[in-house]
This record gives sequence, C-alpha cells and structure tokens, in this order.
Amino acid sequence: MRQPIYVIGHVNPDTDSIASAIGYAWLLRERDNLDVVAARSGVINQQTAWVLKYLNVDIPFLLTDASPRFEAVARHYDTTTPDRPLKEAWEIFGKTNGIAPIVDKNNVPYGLVTGESLFRLINELVGPHPEKRNTTLNEILEFPCKEAADTSIEKFNKSTRIRDLIKKILREEQSEFWVVDDEGHYVGIVRQREVLNPPRVKLILVDHNEARQSVAALEEAELIEILDHHRLGNPPTNAPIKFTVEPVGSTSTLVSEEITEAGLAPPPEIAAMLISGVVSDTLNLISPTTTSRDHDALSRLSRWAFSDKYVLNEENLDTFAEKILGAGSGLGTQPAAEIIVRDFKTYESGGYKFAISQAEVSDLYELNKHKEKLQQALNQFRKSRGYDFAVLMVTDVVRGSSRLLMENTPAILEDLPYSKDNDGTLVAKGMVSRKKQLVPSILSLLEG
Repeated sequence: MRQPIYVIGHVNPDTDSIASAIGYAWLLRERDNLDVVAARSGVINQQTAWVLKYLNVDIPFLLTDASPRFEAVARHYDTTTPDRPLKEAWEIFGKTNGIAPIVDKNNVPYGLVTGESLFRLINELVGPHPEKRNTTLNEILEFPCKEAADTSIEKFNKSTRIRDLIKKILREEQSEFWVVDDEGHYVGIVRQREVLNPPRVKLILVDHNEARQSVAALEEAELIEILDHHRLGNPPTNAPIKFTVEPVGSTSTLVSEEITEAGLAPPPEIAAMLISGVVSDTLNLISPTTTSRDHDALSRLSRWAFSDKYVLNEENLDTFAEKILGAGSGLGTQPAAEIIVRDFKTYESGGYKFAISQAEVSDLYELNKHKEKLQQALNQFRKSRGYDFAVLMVTDVVRGSSRLLMENTPAILEDLPYSKDNDGTLVAKGMVSRKKQLVPSILSLLEG
C-alpha cells in the first residue's frame, strides 16, 4: 500500500500550525505532484475551528502517533466465499504465494486456505479411509472452500500499532493474520515477516522542529523535511533532510514565499488560510516577531484571497484579521483547564522543566473575573505534567500587552523585568510574543 507524506504541525496546534500544513501540502501536491496529506497532531483551538468553518476548508487528518499501523503492511488479496468451490481458492492460492482469504457475504473474514489447511483436508479425506485414496484433486477442488479454511486465524485492527503486538506475533505458530477495520470487515492479510520491517510513516514538520513538541513516536517515522520559524531543537536524522528555519513571524509566511517562487497562485481559500496563520502568529503584524517579509506575505496573499467570486469578496484584510483575532480571544468561552492546555509549549533550561501557556483576550480586565479558576487550573496542570513551574501569559491582542500568572515560581525568576500587580500577577506592558519576549527573559535568568 502506497504511503502518503503527512505535513504536520506541533502538538496543541495553533492557527499557523494548521494553516501552514494545509498550505504546504497544497504546494507539494501542485508543484511536485506528491501524495501529500495535511495533518494535525491534536485538537484544534477555537480560533482555528472558526477559520476552517468560515472558509469551508476541511480539518486536517488527525495523526497523534507516527508508529506504523497494520494497515501499512496489509495486502488486499482477492477473496472468495465459504460455499464456493475450492478451485476458486486454489486459483487465488497460486497467485499469492500460498494463501486464499475466505470471507462471508458481508466481507467479514471466515478463514484462510493455506498449504497446511489443504494438507489437513486431504489427510482427513484419505488418511484413515483407504477406500477414498482414489479421490482425485479435481474432486477435492469441488468441495466448498469452508472445508479447507483455517478459521483460527488471528485478527488485528488496521489502526493498531505494530510495535504493540510484535512480540505476540512472533510467538504465534501461524504466519498469516487478518487485518480488519473497526467494523470487522476484511482489509487485508499480513505475513509475519512483513511486520518486522514495516514502512515508516513519512513526515514533513511545519511550525516546529523540536521532538518534544511533535507527534508521538517521531523516532519511528521517516522525517523528510522541516519548515519552521522557531529556535533550533531538532531531532537527529539518519540521512540529510531539507531543513528551513527562517526568522519571520509565521510559518505561513514561508509557505507563501515558496508558492511565489514556484510561480503558482493558490485557490482563494488556501490563500485565506495562510492569511489567518500570519495574522494569528503576528497578532496582525504588531508582534515583535513581525518582519518585513510578513508584511509582504499578507499583501501577496490578500491579492489571491480577496477575489470577487469568493466568500471573502465583501471582506478586506483589516476586517478579516479582526474576526480571526476575535475568534481566538476570551477567557469565558472554555473551562479554565482547557484554556491552559490550548496553547502551551514545554521548555528545559538551567535544570528546570517548565511550560508556558498563552491565551488571548480583547481586554486584560477580563482576567480579573477568571483569575482564581485559571490559577487553580495552572497549578493542577503543573503537578499533573511534572513541571517545576508553569506560566500562563494572557495577552491583550488589541492593546498589545500581557499579564502573567505563575505557579511554583523559582526564586531566580523574581528578577523578571515586569511589575507585580496587587493580585499577584505580573504586568508586562508591550509584551505580546511568548517566543520573542517572554521566553528569552526567562531563559536568560535560568541560564545565568
């Protein structure tokens, strides 16, 4: 079975992670004629869900684990049914190196005709009965297939990870196994030897390059390429790969540049998705991570997106950007625990392992109403994940400032350059970027 290439962003995907995966998958299909699928490694957030629905774009395929599944090695051999003459199974048998799958009328596995099961049938027919030893092969082949089918063959779900059952398979005396779907229908046959070296899932990482922020079992995948705009922390690879990390405000900017270099023009909905990625990651170009290339990207993407024949024909960049940012803001739209895990990243430095979550609001005063529940949720999140400390950065996307909630703060971070409010939160005026502003401040203190 031919394996597609998955273009996938980081866990806890944000809008840029989803948009760049969709946009880059489109480019690779269009430019390179590759079998590429846009994927995600977690639940999408409220803002991304709004953008996808507004633009009528399909949500990317959910891939939470890159470990090979049984469907990757299953072979969909031809089948026959239990009551058909054995000669039909014999024809299949001769073309499949010695097996013939028997399924019922609903395509549910019944049994396998194998060399061993055929020998067993013949032995039962003529072994204890000398008078039947003149039974010819042609006569045997007129028997119904069910007479020669081994019905004890084990079944494995196509979505089950091979590594979870490899020891069990190697202990089995039988060499062939059924692969079925969730309803128990026939998908294919897998042989014991084929599970020992299954094809690896092929991945292109976008909007991240650190293994701890990536899909689970990344080490079992074949990593083909990385396209990102964050600090380096990439996993080792067995062979050279294409590796692009540029200091721009969003990965969607990099995708738009590659589309331009290819001389292509994306459909309006793809251009609009990439706009949403740039707007979300740069807070509509006010984040300090913003570069002139991000400005150019929005200008270029707007030309493609705002056409007379598309859903955005009554929008302009400013109104669309306002809706994008508004869709992702607010502390009262979700439980506190979900807000904490919606957009967090993990870091390690100076002997500390910690997490920084970020939530967006249109007014920082909104925090006053939800602070207690958020503080409790942040503490529970820290304990459950085993972090030394945790931070929630609540960002006003309109005025461009943030307030910080911290749990189990180490003494060394008392020197952070932010003023303390009466409620214990830290006020960070002018700070909107976790990556460019908050993380460097924390790392500089932890690393001395």
